[in-house]
Order: sequence, then structure tokens, then C-alpha cells
Amino acid sequence: MNTRQRFINTLTGKETDRVPFIKVFGGTNAIVPGWEKEYPGISHRIDEILKFEGVYRGWQKTPVNTKLSSLPEMKIIEENDKKILQKLGDGSIRVVQKESDFSSYLIKWPVSDWDSWSELKTRFMDPDDPKRFPKNWDEYIMEYNNRDYPLQLTHGGVYGFARNLMGDEALSYAFYDEPDLVHDIMDSYTDMCIDIWKKMVVDIQFDLIECWEDMAFNSGSFISPEIFREFMKPVYRKLSDFAKENDIEIILVDSDGFIEELSGLMIESGVNVMYPFEAQAGNDVGKILDRYPQIGCIGGLDKNSMARGKKEIDDEMEKARYLIKKGRFIPGPDHFVLSDVSFENYKYFMDSLRKVVMETNPGI
Repeated sequence: MNTRQRFINTLTGKETDRVPFIKVFGGTNAIVPGWEKEYPGISHRIDEILKFEGVYRGWQKTPVNTKLSSLPEMKIIEENDKKILQKLGDGSIRVVQKESDFSSYLIKWPVSDWDSWSELKTRFMDPDDPKRFPKNWDEYIMEYNNRDYPLQLTHGGVYGFARNLMGDEALSYAFYDEPDLVHDIMDSYTDMCIDIWKKMVVDIQFDLIECWEDMAFNSGSFISPEIFREFMKPVYRKLSDFAKENDIEIILVDSDGFIEELSGLMIESGVNVMYPFEAQAGNDVGKILDRYPQIGCIGGLDKNSMARGKKEIDDEMEKARYLIKKGRFIPGPDHFVLSDVSFENYKYFMDSLRKVVMETNPGI
């Protein structure tokens, strides 16, 4: 079996010889600058050194743009030794901190009412904008049709897209004060994605649809089950219908925070895989797999163990072995590695995880 088959079979509960060894949030996805100073050139060789399988996070995305398109260029408003103030093409204003693991945040969002939304939708959400596809798309088609790794269609999130346009606080009010506006944002964005995807599935068989949500914190979802079912569930049903029509087996949702209850709502809506199940937020992947046997899980291993030491890493490896045996689980760090992790500890974590993956028979 190859990485593509192992990925699909593991997460959908089918037989597989083993689970894939993928980096999820590691490797060249999150190279720590300090490692480059200590080991020059490591950022170009790390994936090869650690023998990760697949590409990107283990599954790959395409260069097709399913975000806002034909945006004006970003402009720098102000810069000093500690931060940069930027005006982005959609009108939002972002602060970038030069020395921080958590490096950027918005202080102004592009949508505040129907007028600002209508202008943005008219200017930047044309699914037929030729700039959405790279000029050498035919070459990508050839590569993808000969791949051995999973390939995704990319969705910026039902909640996630609206959140990035309005900000969490304004969006929370809008669910009650401007429900039609929120419905239109969520529906219009997903309809645009589907129109783009229709051009892609003609030539390529995709394996998953990934949606970025980040809609939870350490005590659960930002929104109630009632709001989820009213606003998000119908949109996810559109994604589920599209997946079924095009033989796409996985709908994957990325959300930080405590996502146990959210996982149940996602299953109702046609989602069948979630990640990354942050340990620090209280996620217990074993409990989730028992509670929702129809869901696949990726991640789940505490990234902070890498900063604590080898004993703590060994404990995470025992957890990984236990969860693999339960089935529908692919282990990996539960988020990006932070700057307090040495390369020695990171390599020990990944070498140990590779050994666990190669030696552990997965459950079904």
C-alpha cells in the first residue's frame, strides 16, 4: 500500500497494513529558525532526514486559489524593531510581531455590514477569475494523476471564512442581529468553492475536502449547537453532497481548541475526520474514538512534550500506540512546534513516532 491508500483506509475504518508516518504540523511546515542556526541547511533536509511520508502535512493541497482573488497588494503602514502594521488587499489591518511564536493578528476586519460585504463579494469572489488557476495547471494535473499521496480540495471554512471577514466578536453579534448577512457569507463562499472545484474534479480524483474552522477554545465551540445547526449544518451538507457525487471519501475539519462536542455536530453534518485534537485544550482522543466510532482523528499528541524531555515524549509514544490500535487514528503533533523545542528533542519525538507507526498493527 502507498501513503494515499493508508491515509484513506485508516481514517475511514478500512483494513490497512499500517498507518502512514506523516508530519502533520512538523518538518518543513514549521521549521524553527533556531534550528537553522545550529544546523545550517536543516530547513531543506529535515523531511528527508526524518523520513516523513507523503507531502506537505502528509496530504497535499493544490495551488488553486479558493480564497478572495485579484486583491490589491498589501501595504506597510508602519514598521519598527518589534512589529509591522500592514493593510491587506481586502481592507483589513494586521499587526505582525517580529519575535513571537504567535506572530500576527488583525485589528480591523474587511466586512462590517451588507454594503462592505456586497462590495467584497462583487470584486473578489468571481469563481471564473482566471488568476485562480496557475498557468501550468496542465502540468499539475499530470503530476496529481500519478501521485501516491492524498490530495485535498481546499475550503476556507464555513465559520472560518466568515470569522476572517468580520472577526469573532462581530460575527457572534451578527448571528443574532444580521442572520441573513451571515447566511449569505457562508452560502456564497461555499457556492464559489464548489464552482471552482467542478473545474478540478473533471481531470483529477481527489481524496478529501479540508475545511479550516478554528472555532473552539479550551472549553468548547465558540457557538452553540443551535447556531451551528441553523447556520453551518446546511452548508456542510452541500459539501457532503458534492463529496458523494465525486467519490471523495473524506471531509476533514481543522479546528483548534476542545472539539469533542463539536466533533458530534460535524458528524451530523457529513464530516468524518477532524484534527488536530490539542492535548492542552483537554481533548482525549481515546474517549472521542469511543464516543464517535465513525470519526477519524489526526494529531492528538502533545507538542509540549518535546520541550519537557524524553520521558514525557516516551509517554506520548505509548499513547500513540494505544490509539493506533483503536483504529481510525493517525498520530502527529497537535499543533506547530514552538521555539522552546530543541532539534534533538524534536528528532527524538519523530524517530520514536516512526518506530511506533511501523511496529503497531492498526485497529479497524
